Amino acid sequence: MTRYLGKETTRVDGIAKVTGKAKYTAEFQVPHVAYGFIVLSTIAKGRITTIDTREAEQAAGVVRVITHLNAGKLGKAPAADAPAQWAWPLQSDRVFFNGQPIALVIAETYEQARHASRLVKVAYQAEAHSTDLQTVLAQAKPDAKPVPARGNPVAAMQQAAVKVNSEYHIPIEHHNPIEPHAAIAFWEGEQLTIFDKTQNVYGVQQHLSEGLGVPAENIRVVSPFVGGAFGSSLKPNYYPSLTAMAARELKRPVKVVFTRAQMFTGHGYRPHTIQKVALGADAQGKLQSIIHEAFHNTSSFEPFSDATTSFLRQVYACPNLDAPLKIAATDLPTPTWMRAPGAVSGMFALESAMDELSYALKIDPLDLRLINYAEVDPESGKPFSSKALRECYRMGAEKFGWRQRNPEPRSMRDGKLLVGWGMATSVWGAFQQSASARITYHADGTANVASATSDIGPGTYTVMTMIAAEFLGLHLDQVKFELGDTRQPRAPAQGGSWTTSSVGSAVQGAALTITARLLDMANKDAGSPLQGVAAADVEMLDGRLRVKNDSSRSIDIAELMKRTGTTEITETFDSKPSPERAKFASLAHGAQFVEVKVDPDLGTIKVTRVLEITACGKILNPLASHSQEIGGVVWGIGMALEEATEVDHRYGRMMTASLQHYHVPVNADIHSIETIFVEEDDTVVNPLGVKGMGELGMVGIPAAIANAVFHATGKRVRDLPITPEKLL
Repeated sequence: MTRYLGKETTRVDGIAKVTGKAKYTAEFQVPHVAYGFIVLSTIAKGRITTIDTREAEQAAGVVRVITHLNAGKLGKAPAADAPAQWAWPLQSDRVFFNGQPIALVIAETYEQARHASRLVKVAYQAEAHSTDLQTVLAQAKPDAKPVPARGNPVAAMQQAAVKVNSEYHIPIEHHNPIEPHAAIAFWEGEQLTIFDKTQNVYGVQQHLSEGLGVPAENIRVVSPFVGGAFGSSLKPNYYPSLTAMAARELKRPVKVVFTRAQMFTGHGYRPHTIQKVALGADAQGKLQSIIHEAFHNTSSFEPFSDATTSFLRQVYACPNLDAPLKIAATDLPTPTWMRAPGAVSGMFALESAMDELSYALKIDPLDLRLINYAEVDPESGKPFSSKALRECYRMGAEKFGWRQRNPEPRSMRDGKLLVGWGMATSVWGAFQQSASARITYHADGTANVASATSDIGPGTYTVMTMIAAEFLGLHLDQVKFELGDTRQPRAPAQGGSWTTSSVGSAVQGAALTITARLLDMANKDAGSPLQGVAAADVEMLDGRLRVKNDSSRSIDIAELMKRTGTTEITETFDSKPSPERAKFASLAHGAQFVEVKVDPDLGTIKVTRVLEITACGKILNPLASHSQEIGGVVWGIGMALEEATEVDHRYGRMMTASLQHYHVPVNADIHSIETIFVEEDDTVVNPLGVKGMGELGMVGIPAAIANAVFHATGKRVRDLPITPEKLL
């Protein structure tokens, strides 16, 4: 008997990845390809007065230098009275941010293009710029989707017996996936094929259709493997349109690959965020009012919101709450979604403030959260489709030894090191999007499965293969799953932790449709042992179609297909969220318990122990799921202690544009991490009962670390990252 769901399964694409068979965008071989290298602006705002490309054009191997003066048109022509906007590269002399593309040098080799890019001479008329969020807070505008306050938070705050009021800062942070962004474009007549590092092939297809003025069906976008993205490839970036336009102008294939430094202005970032949090409670710790104001930056030419405060409304039972978000324009590139967007930033502030409140009340931080536990969704009043957060708290506290914690800051030691214990809550949505998948089941007992989703690392190839194998009754090696191509059925972007619930439900639906078709075929035969049985009561298993609770009633599928002259059966299934979901609130939850050890002389912090307990529905592949959660914890450690993109506001320039200067965790930073799942039986969220986990894993970690640092040192650091000088 073959059953896969719920069992630890190694990656079906693992061997391809470690042997180099898996092709990433820049590795596709296209004959006669030319190499593009992007030239970036060195001012933050203004216009190009002259751009001298003569020396570059005369350099060895250079084919062409494209600037705003000779570039092919991208996008619709702007209206005469439209304000200056930046939507497409090389379309005007205007500069909107430092690091904006202003030329593309194309040569026979990458080295020649890179060398010649340094020979382009540019003069600017600079204008006064503003890249510091602090200086433009007064101009911040409410988020496009403001949510009204609940109850009367201001009056309730005034009457609260105990209050805390603090401000929290999170700097700009960058995704820094290992694979740099890249595209290779070539035209065959009016047909464009483009290899692109993307989380959404259909999104890039639509974007290029608008930019190039070509019907979407003439554009094929291919992206079979992505070496990490974390949100940096959710929106179409500027380089695919630039590459496709250049290939059209040159009538030959063009390849463009970002350098690490170009990635810092080429694809967005987590915005600079300032949050002002006031909590009011009665003497017993019951929350009376939450006022949580958030501000973050966007660019001057595009409003972007990461919905910093949206999940906060659903965390604690509090009758009075206001959580407005305001966005302020800066002369920087547009931010974008970055793993756990909004939630990790918002929960850093809320969960730090909850810790501050616990000290003001002299109530244990875990007890304070239990006192304010939301049994139903505090925002809508709807029941939760499932919620095992209480069990996460209980299990985590027990396993961590939380009740042995001395609440007094600086009271716990290991030799000369200060020991701190902190905890926090995490929350993320249990989303499902519309998605399609196609299965072709062959008479030889193999199947091809396809959906135009992505695999940015979480193991999509593996889990979709497992789902198909489970419901077709096959072995994993009899199923071939393919993704990342606009020739496949439409799927949503891989983001929001919704891929398994969305695409997985479509794969399951296609497999069950094939089962029903086989039953129909079988029952055309009067002597079929499956007569009178409903499709829901039969299953495919090891080459047989059988009644679920009576394996003696079965038929051989290969014989049935041979007898009816059927070589293969193909089904495309569209899955959508069920109407029943609307009656419930659906969220994934978790609890984090963290131990830190701080050297009081040096201010250095080691995160020595992390225990993360997660409730996110059913776990289909525990091996990959634990890996996801561990990765989330590691990223949370980076966000808490190391990550920050420094901006030199005199020039509006991102300064830490390398992995030498932008610090991320290394092996020496990571100690004991244990991840535990509390499985939920949720029949409402989707047919598979799964909830998102990829983002959830990091949501509570920065707050839990900050809370542990306070417990260790007595110093409350409210601006990330918590570096040694902030403790000394």
